[in-house]
Amino acid sequence: MATRRRSFPLVPLVLFLLAAAAYGRLISDGSPASASATSLLSNPVSAVIRLTTSNSASASSPPAAAPEEKCEQSYGFLPCTTTVLGNLFLVLAYGFLMYKAATFLSAGSELLLEIMGPGLVGGLLLPILGALPDALLVLVSGLSGSRETAQSQVLIGMGLLAGSTVFLLTVLWGTCVVVGKCDIGPNGVAVDLQNNKGFSLTGTGISTDVQTSYAARIMGISVIPFIIAQFPKMLKTHHGQRLAVLLALIVSFSLVLAYCLYQVFQPWIQKRKLAYAKHKHVISGILRHAQMEALGRLLNEDGTANEDVIKKLFHKIDMDESQTLSRAELHALIIGINFEEVDFDKNDAVDKIMDDFDTSGNDIVEEAEFVSGMKRWLNEAKRSVPTSGAYSNKFITDYHARTRQEHDLLVDRSDETVESVENPGWCITKAVGLLLLGSAIAAAFADPLVDAVHNFSNASHIPSFFISFIALPLATNSSEAVSAIIFASRKKLRTSSLTFSEVYGGVTMNNTLCLGVFLALIYIRNLTWDFSSEVLIILLVCVIMGLFTSFRTTFPLWTCLVAYMLYPLSLVVVYILDFVFGWS
Repeated sequence: MATRRRSFPLVPLVLFLLAAAAYGRLISDGSPASASATSLLSNPVSAVIRLTTSNSASASSPPAAAPEEKCEQSYGFLPCTTTVLGNLFLVLAYGFLMYKAATFLSAGSELLLEIMGPGLVGGLLLPILGALPDALLVLVSGLSGSRETAQSQVLIGMGLLAGSTVFLLTVLWGTCVVVGKCDIGPNGVAVDLQNNKGFSLTGTGISTDVQTSYAARIMGISVIPFIIAQFPKMLKTHHGQRLAVLLALIVSFSLVLAYCLYQVFQPWIQKRKLAYAKHKHVISGILRHAQMEALGRLLNEDGTANEDVIKKLFHKIDMDESQTLSRAELHALIIGINFEEVDFDKNDAVDKIMDDFDTSGNDIVEEAEFVSGMKRWLNEAKRSVPTSGAYSNKFITDYHARTRQEHDLLVDRSDETVESVENPGWCITKAVGLLLLGSAIAAAFADPLVDAVHNFSNASHIPSFFISFIALPLATNSSEAVSAIIFASRKKLRTSSLTFSEVYGGVTMNNTLCLGVFLALIYIRNLTWDFSSEVLIILLVCVIMGLFTSFRTTFPLWTCLVAYMLYPLSLVVVYILDFVFGWS
């Protein structure tokens, strides 16, 4: 039987977090009162008869002392509490440990990628490891206890599942648009690193490449298992629900396999990271070349660009003295620079440099455009390399070394032997250690976190769905969120494409792998699929954002408001459908 949810006022949610202490779960101690309380939950009518008979028979006897209410310690030793603030503290503490688990998994994955390349590791293993904390929390939400207990706690797993998807496509998506916004040019495309229009809702925004829109379409396809599982509910029938869950389970894991194999053979994200790293290395190589040619310092000690030196470099590259730089002259510059055996397409590098400098679109670089472009490159270098305040001659060399290191971390070594990596044994040991540590922390504290959320729900009378919807995604997705915001802040089409591709990829894994784990739990434990309102908000957000992002590549600043509004709208929809119309 599905547990009936209690209504609560949605607006004063924050006030409930600071409310006075309330009691959590009861542990039966074998006393008649405790047994009666348990019986009352399972069969209210017969329990009332027994309690009435028992009270009549014992009316003449003195009243017995009420048993103390106790909380249950996870694993028998982890702390527990029955108060609102105590359980809030446990949720925050266990949530921080899940965040650290996700951080260790991310660090171990990147190190493993450095050693083994983006083939099977980048396409198959890394997406699964990225979704592991969410999948474990979904799994333990309904794994322990009786069927009735699992039915009540499994709502935490659904809250996390819905919350992660909605968080990535609303709060994080909108924030990346705000952080990464640039001026939108006459051609309708955001101009890299140009941000002079302030917070113009239509004049600023971000642009991505076409491949990113393909990733959004894949994300849209990933909602198919939700539709299959919900199909009997849409027909308003209970017949075939278990079969629908089984079919949705099979489709979910089939989509996981298809998506991972697709990433193996078409590793868009890894290729984007590698292309971006190569372009940064070309930039740093040109800057270092300019400084090595004894033209002078590109940066003054206070960090300002030395325009005289930049103009000297322009005239040295301008071999035909036409006062403009052509593609041929840029190509000759790149060929003449030693990039330390970093393999890249010289013509593609010229195209990217022309895109960075040629703001007028006449396919040549004028002196003013060259000076402006070099200033943007130098500002990028200052953001990438930390300094103590003074910019010495060694600064450009440090930046070049940093870009080479970033390139080496992402280069495809799938055709090379492990011995080509310096100290491969230690690297493999460290990577495996980080992965095992992250997996162990996630596995150990997933169940206590679910218990803490469940107890906090009981103590505060806030439905566990809303707690897991708001709080748990912050713990399991915070490391990815920080990484995405940092990439978006670089204000370039390439980094924006990488950022939003990873967001769509994270949602795809939530809608396939994590949902598959959830459906397996429902099917194996024979739980009731009663999540109509929750499935609706997932479909609502994924369909709106999927259609919105699949057929366009430029997103003005006003689009972030659409994303932000979908987050509170999702909570309001669930509240109205569940507690007003009684959907679940």
